[in-house]
Amino acid sequence: MAFVRILTALVRDKNIGKHVVPIVPDEARTFGIEGMFRQLGIYSAEGQKYVPVDKDQVMYYREDKAGQILEEGINEAGGFSSWIAAATSYSVSNVLMVPFYIFYSMFGLQRVGDLAWAAAAQRAGGFLLGATAGRTTLNGEGLQHEDGHSLLLASAVPNCIAYDAAFAYELAAIVADGLRRMYEQGEDVFYYLAVYNQDYPQAAKPEGVDEGILKGLYRFRRSASGAKTKAQLVGSGVILLQALRAQEMLAEKWNVAADVWSMTSAQQLRNEAPSVARWNRLHPAETPRVPHVTRTLAGAEGPGGV
Repeated sequence: MAFVRILTALVRDKNIGKHVVPIVPDEARTFGIEGMFRQLGIYSAEGQKYVPVDKDQVMYYREDKAGQILEEGINEAGGFSSWIAAATSYSVSNVLMVPFYIFYSMFGLQRVGDLAWAAAAQRAGGFLLGATAGRTTLNGEGLQHEDGHSLLLASAVPNCIAYDAAFAYELAAIVADGLRRMYEQGEDVFYYLAVYNQDYPQAAKPEGVDEGILKGLYRFRRSASGAKTKAQLVGSGVILLQALRAQEMLAEKWNVAADVWSMTSAQQLRNEAPSVARWNRLHPAETPRVPHVTRTLAGAEGPGGV
């Protein structure tokens, strides 16, 4: 829902709205974007040739020759190929497009990961959304939705930036930074974002966390306990909710003061560390650089756990 609000705001923007390309392989209603059917229409070269069964509903299915949404049916390869076409249009047609490909996380890189590498080789730019991600949110059809590895697959692609946001403000900051890096600064990167369909209250954005969100780690909540025994809890995505519950349990039952950290991107933390180590090795006379994860956790007391 948070992502759809972001996407809706971008589509309505007078400056870039017409360049935004929402793409779904199937199940657009599952992802909550049916509200865009009437607003944008689903592209069809021949237009609507039948009366949809939901015509009497407010958000009915609508195809249009001028439609902006691409819906490829149950065809992940087709959806990804459409995304690549839009993501490389800047070099093919000299027109910048901002494609958002929304798919079941389990049915994305696991099935068409070779296309992700092809996109990387073609210097594609855009957003991939692994929707209903994780292992906690959509078990109605059994193990086929138990995705515990999409972020690992995305993280292996050198110019794919992978994030696992827990809250709406994190996702908004990441999308805004992605637009800046890809379309303002022209970096050869694209984004994979894990998004969930678990309902839970969205937290207010703490002050001064923007850098931490983008670099991959920030302290979300300090412990209110005055206990002498300290611990650090790190989580990402919906699992952060369990870290918050663990914070309460540690304080109430075991007199442990635990801070909770949101790890928005393990990939970004891991990639920066060896890069910093290499720079320090090649510049022995310079002041050593310190990776974000080391700098951020420098003052944290006690053991940590994910």
